[in-house]
Amino acid sequence: MDRRAFLGTMMGGAGALSLSTMARSALPFDPFAGVEPIRATPDRIFRTTVCLRPFRAAGPRIEVEEVGRKRVVHNYGHGGSGWSLSWGSAEVAVGMALADGVRDVAVIGAGALGITAALTAQRAGANVTIYAKEQFPHVRSARATGTWSPDSRVAMEKAVDPGFADRWEAMARSSFATYQGYLGLPGDPVEWTDRYMLSDTPFGQRPMTTKPIPERADDFLHLESRLRDIMPRSVEMAPGTHPFRPAFVRRNSSLTFNVADLAHQLTNDFLIAGGRIVPMEFHEPGDVTRLKQKAIINCTGYGARTLWRDESIVPVRGQIAWLIPQAGATYGIYYGSLSMLARRDGIVVQEVGQDEWYGYGDANEQPDHEAAAQSVRQLAQFWA
Repeated sequence: MDRRAFLGTMMGGAGALSLSTMARSALPFDPFAGVEPIRATPDRIFRTTVCLRPFRAAGPRIEVEEVGRKRVVHNYGHGGSGWSLSWGSAEVAVGMALADGVRDVAVIGAGALGITAALTAQRAGANVTIYAKEQFPHVRSARATGTWSPDSRVAMEKAVDPGFADRWEAMARSSFATYQGYLGLPGDPVEWTDRYMLSDTPFGQRPMTTKPIPERADDFLHLESRLRDIMPRSVEMAPGTHPFRPAFVRRNSSLTFNVADLAHQLTNDFLIAGGRIVPMEFHEPGDVTRLKQKAIINCTGYGARTLWRDESIVPVRGQIAWLIPQAGATYGIYYGSLSMLARRDGIVVQEVGQDEWYGYGDANEQPDHEAAAQSVRQLAQFWA
């Protein structure tokens, strides 16, 4: 039912409407509203960033280790799912940290995992101090794509233990529920936005390719189907109902994290509740014995590879070209090997490759500015 028919139904059931309402009913329906073309030109790039996702084949490390007389709860290794799983992961880690009544807690790291762990511990009644070398906007979490992706490079199929999927689901649901409390706040730190998947061939039909698919001993684990009851369904869009050049289009909706606003909101919440952030750098595990707190939550992300000598962490490189925000543009597109997410704090343009192995094992954090410009020029070709 289009908007005019809907309003007509309302008139029949509710009596006469105001003249202003009837005037609005005469406005033509615009199927392209909200998906205006992005001004995709390299001159609008205001920065190019690289983030190394901390991937572990066995999944995130959330476990206790004794270091001297300190209880260290590790909470790192979430791959591309850090923001998405952060609250559920924090819930597990904080429970371990406060297991015997401890109420004075240290958190190492001020990224997505660190700030959410600190807030979760505060809400459980703990006094919390964050110790970190860097804070937003200089942490790796500030360079994230900003989309709800709870199973993005979170683990390998054959490397996880039998209970991993259940633990993952519990973390994902907890995070999802917590993020609902940030919808509608000033600055829109979290919001629902549409996503469009574009294809030159019908969905379900494998596109022709000349590139051989390499055989691999294992593959990334996908679990998002376990969240069907809380995630919107995809719908196929008929020709003429979308402005894109490819013939086949699907639309869905997902949570968007406007990371600048979200990080600002979370940091303020932490400080207002009495939290402290202390600049400090750690070089080896024994350095944690300098802290006065008995319970320490280690949320150092990719930094744990060096700090904790954890060779199980594999870097997965991702580069983003950031375009100036565009008024009214809050949606995402995926087409071929390129993705775009128009957030309120910047338009994220990212080469994602043909599969999830793109960037795997690449620890190069130097931006490739020519590649960034090329990705933006490619984005400009998405519209008819």
